[in-house]
Amino acid sequence: MRKIWLGITAAALAVGVGLAPAAGQSNYPTRPITAIVPFAAGGPTDVITRIAAESMSRTLGQPIIIENVVGAGGTTASTRAMRAAPDGYTIEMGHMGTHAASVALYPNLAYKPDVDFAPIGMVAGTPVLILAKKDFPAKDLKEFVSYVKANVDKLNMAHAGVGSVSFTTCLLLNSILGVKPTSIPFNGTGPALTALISGQVDYMCDQIVNVVQQVQAGQIKAYAIGTAERNPALSDVPTAKEAGLPEFQAQAWNALFAPKATPQPVLDKLTDALDKALDDEQTRKRLLELGSVLPDRAGRGQQALTGLVKSEIARWTPIIKAAGPMN
Repeated sequence: MRKIWLGITAAALAVGVGLAPAAGQSNYPTRPITAIVPFAAGGPTDVITRIAAESMSRTLGQPIIIENVVGAGGTTASTRAMRAAPDGYTIEMGHMGTHAASVALYPNLAYKPDVDFAPIGMVAGTPVLILAKKDFPAKDLKEFVSYVKANVDKLNMAHAGVGSVSFTTCLLLNSILGVKPTSIPFNGTGPALTALISGQVDYMCDQIVNVVQQVQAGQIKAYAIGTAERNPALSDVPTAKEAGLPEFQAQAWNALFAPKATPQPVLDKLTDALDKALDDEQTRKRLLELGSVLPDRAGRGQQALTGLVKSEIARWTPIIKAAGPMN
């Protein structure tokens, strides 16, 4: 009888263990979710995360708490997100720097962007602008190029850390121009932009989400945008091709990721909440006013994001390696 009882107990436990995750997944989420942002508060990734999270929280019925984790161009935060429990309660707003450029920039990177994360979905594309302090001598992009080439030894460039979008896209710009100015890192594009506005640094590359109001107010100069078409949020700013530098094609992106092995039903709930956020009229309006480019349904899901990460790694790796070391 004792053996029979033990057998029944073991079987019951096995069934219970098997059912527990499924039950937990069907009830998900039952507590607040943490969204890790790889940069300081106030930057483009932070702003986009907060807008998306506000709408997603309503759908999920639980708050999404933003946690800003700075350092190493966003890779410190991504490493932390990768190592989090794969239960859907820790997600990350990654971007082109953390999940593509980082592969070439950090030989000892602790994670593989295309392996160690489960994609939730694309949130927004963010065109990149070539910017300078308001009293920078050049009046247009052609003059900017000439001035930078002639005075590179006296100039400094701000960025949000090696591996950040601002670093990588200006690395592309400097590579096209054949220059290596002094590179000044900050803990996020928010602090870097503040330094540009105050004239402490000369120029930088930044996502449009971060700079619309500052450009419109004349606090900084915008010479060109790195997309094929002008952006409605800053329609007076020419494309790089229009301004005479067609090689500068730079658009970043922000996307949500969970740790690898996060259960598929949990991922699907997060993806559904993101879909509803991107279909919400007020959320779309807020993102578009910042200059974001919103993906259509075919371009925003899990499968599309998987493909995007792989293609972006393939695109940026040779560009970064060709540019050589730059700190």
